Amino acid sequence: MSQPAIQTDIRTLDSEQLAGILKDSWALPAYRSRQIWSWLWQKPVTSFDEMTDLPKTLREKLSTQFVIQPIKLDKVQTSADGTIKSRFVLHDGHYIEAVLIPVPRYQRFTVCVSSQVGCSLSCSFCATGQMKRMRNLDPGEIFDQVVEVNKQSLETYDKPLTNIVFMGMGEPLLNYNNVLQAINRIASADGLGMSPRRITVSTAGIAKMMKRLADDKVRFNLALSLHAADDVKRNEIMPINEQNDLASLRQALQYFHRKTRNKITLEYIAFHEFNDHPEDAALLAEFCRGMPVMVNIIEYNPVSGVSLTKSADDRLDRFATALTTKGIAVTVRKSRGKDIDAACGQLANKD
Repeated sequence: MSQPAIQTDIRTLDSEQLAGILKDSWALPAYRSRQIWSWLWQKPVTSFDEMTDLPKTLREKLSTQFVIQPIKLDKVQTSADGTIKSRFVLHDGHYIEAVLIPVPRYQRFTVCVSSQVGCSLSCSFCATGQMKRMRNLDPGEIFDQVVEVNKQSLETYDKPLTNIVFMGMGEPLLNYNNVLQAINRIASADGLGMSPRRITVSTAGIAKMMKRLADDKVRFNLALSLHAADDVKRNEIMPINEQNDLASLRQALQYFHRKTRNKITLEYIAFHEFNDHPEDAALLAEFCRGMPVMVNIIEYNPVSGVSLTKSADDRLDRFATALTTKGIAVTVRKSRGKDIDAACGQLANKD
C-alpha cells in the first residue's frame, strides 16, 4: 500500500516561493499570495478556513496541498515575581518552552523564545545543555511563541510585548536560516511589525556565524554568552570555546559592530570563586577594550547535578565595580522566575 503524501507546512515557504506556486502552478493572480501571506503572518490564523476573503474553492485547495502546524499551549506556570513560563507541544510531539518576563515599572514586557528542541552545546552550567538536541524549530514555530506570549502579556498585564530575546532553548546561530526568517516575519511591515532594535539574538559564540550576521546586515542586537574572559576557564564550562576561542570571538564582535553599528551585550554569569575574582574582572575589561559593549552580569540559577553556585553578593558587587571603574557599562541582572525553573539556563521541559 502506498503511503500518503506528506503535506508541506505552508509557513515554511517564503513569500517568493508562495507567489511562484500560486502563479505558475495554480495560475492565480499575485494579489492572492499577498492575501494568504497576510493571513499567515499579520493576523495570524491557524487554519485555511479562517482566510475569509479567499474563495471557498481556494481554501479547500490550500487545505489539500498544505498544512498549518501551529504550536499548542501545553502547560503554564506563574512565578511569585510575575514571570510566566509556557510549555508548548509541537506537531511531532516535541516540547519547547518560552518565558514572559514582565517589568511593569519600566513598561518592559519581554519574551524569551527557543530556537531548537534541546541543545547540542553541552555548557556545563545549563539545564538545556543536558538535553539532547532533537531538531531545529521552523520559522513558524519560533514566530508562534511570540504570538502566544504576546496574548499572555495582553491578558495578564494589559500590555503587548516590547522586547524579544533569543535566549531560550537551543543555539540560535545553529538554526541560522530559520531564526532569520522568523525575525523577518516578526519585524517586517507585512508581519507583526515589531522593531528589530527590540530583538536580541544571544549566542554561545560561533565566530563565523557572528560574522555572517554582519555580512547579512541584520538590524537586531547581538548578545554573546561569555561567562569567562580566560580561555582555560571558558573551555571548562563551555566546550564550544575550544573551536571558538576568545580571540576569534572578539574579532567577530568587532567585525559585527563595524558592519552593523548594532548594540552588543556580553552576558556574564557570575560563579562563586570561579570567574568572579579581581583578575577575572581585569581580563573581562581587557576583552571589552575598544568595543562599545554592555556587560550584563547575571545571577546564577541552580541546576540539578551542577556543582557551580552563584557568586556571593559582595563578590559580585566588587566585580561589577571593577568594571565600571574601567569605564565599562554594566548592569547586574537578578534572576526572574527561578522558583518555576524559568530563569536563565533552567529551561529543560520539566514537569
